[in-house]
Amino acid sequence: MLIIGEKINVISKVIGSAMKDRDPKPIQDLAVAQIEAGANVLDINIGPARKNGTEMMEWIVNAVQEVADVTLCLDTTNAEAMEAGLKVCKKQPIINSASGEPNRLETMMGLAAKYNAKVIGLTMTETGIPRDANERMAIAVDIMAKMAEKGVPMENLYLDPLILPIAVAQEQAQEAIEAIKMFRQLNDPPLKTVVGLSNISNGAPAETKPLLDRTYLAMLATVGLDAVIANPFDKELMDVVKTVRVLRNEVLYCHSYLK
Repeated sequence: MLIIGEKINVISKVIGSAMKDRDPKPIQDLAVAQIEAGANVLDINIGPARKNGTEMMEWIVNAVQEVADVTLCLDTTNAEAMEAGLKVCKKQPIINSASGEPNRLETMMGLAAKYNAKVIGLTMTETGIPRDANERMAIAVDIMAKMAEKGVPMENLYLDPLILPIAVAQEQAQEAIEAIKMFRQLNDPPLKTVVGLSNISNGAPAETKPLLDRTYLAMLATVGLDAVIANPFDKELMDVVKTVRVLRNEVLYCHSYLK
């Protein structure tokens, strides 16, 4: 299971200020710390970045790459900023994300083809949140069709069923699990899947957030989840990931596998 560290995000006060001031140190320190905690990929989320977005994304990608030799997952709704980041990535990047919204899908899949990037395909459209697994499945088919049209290999796709907070949409937790089961039937070999895990606990009390995240990750793992955007500083969560890897025969078991 691939762990995509979620912490380099403009909504963080520290990271947001560092981005604004073009101060690389807090961002670089956080990048290194996430890798040391077990992240395989780093998500870089600059938000809409309507002002100076292209310069911002190029700057932050270069800053992170000075200290971290890992794959980067670029997250912004600004297509020009996305391209600026893709241009300077040293490793095959991940675009986070192309949704089923026609204009965004067209743009992001075009960039994926141009820069040989992997893509997170978020199964939602401009009309809003899908109601169930079947609607997520229909959007996934549209995403696959656009990939084929643009010549993006199916192995470069991670489908995201869209996790919603348990506090406001309890029934959607199971619908997302059902969607992952269905996504895996769309292609041979099965398409890869990813979730933004912390969405499940948004709005929940602080004392239950970690338990919700860890338990839901274990449930998602049973239906074949391949990657997760998550907090690598949650040691118990990372222990779940390590155990999943052992039980899936992805790594060799030893008594000290949690160390």
